[in-house]
Amino acid sequence: MADRIQILRDAYNAYVDTFRGEDGRLHALSQLKLVHTAGVVDVARRIAAGEGFDAKTSLACEAAALLHDTGRYEQLRLYNTFRDSDSVDHAVFSRDIAKEKGWLDDWPEDERNAILTAVLVHNRRDIPSDGMDALTLTCSRTVRDADKIDIFRVLESQVKNTDWRRDNRAFWNLKTEAPPNPAVCRAIRERRPVDYQAITCLADFVLIQVGWMISGLEYATSRRICAERGHLEFRRRFMRELTDDPAIDELCDIAAKTLSPRI
Repeated sequence: MADRIQILRDAYNAYVDTFRGEDGRLHALSQLKLVHTAGVVDVARRIAAGEGFDAKTSLACEAAALLHDTGRYEQLRLYNTFRDSDSVDHAVFSRDIAKEKGWLDDWPEDERNAILTAVLVHNRRDIPSDGMDALTLTCSRTVRDADKIDIFRVLESQVKNTDWRRDNRAFWNLKTEAPPNPAVCRAIRERRPVDYQAITCLADFVLIQVGWMISGLEYATSRRICAERGHLEFRRRFMRELTDDPAIDELCDIAAKTLSPRI
């Protein structure tokens, strides 16, 4: 098993290397995704350990975490954006690239199918779980949780380390200082997935992540990691820089109450 995951890591890294410039560097946003992928893999491992997954399930979760954003590099090269609505569904792109490259051809069929499905559904509002076998469902849930948790870290890194007011492509070029869309707030209050077409400003973008903390994390280990890292309070402070809308504290308070009993 260990050999298979190492071979997959090597193949993935070799693919990423094809996007490097003559100086050996990746575009800054591609580098962001490479670091993000490493973070998602790390969290997926922590979830697998915390939830007591068996070795086969743990390995499939790690592989899916590694491959979940494979299409991001080509997406950026072709469209100069990470916003799927302006380019291509990056999950479909990622699944298709992994299949075309044959990276999983030597894996058992059930594991290969679980990994590719987890990659495909990682960005959907809901997992289409009807008829999904246990391995695929666990793999999909783990990757989605791990992706969300490292996206929390990515946002914080962008805020701390970049001039995001002048170049906010990582935040879809959204308006910065503006109140949240009431439709976004309503969906979060009602614990419903937010329609991404309703995102009009950076506060909406960040509030979606608060919504994940309320109802979007499947595993107790995921909620514990989120609480330990202080992701909610960072978002509360940051959004207060963007708007004085009272919905910010209201929704953050709901998230705090939702997380706390589960820590």
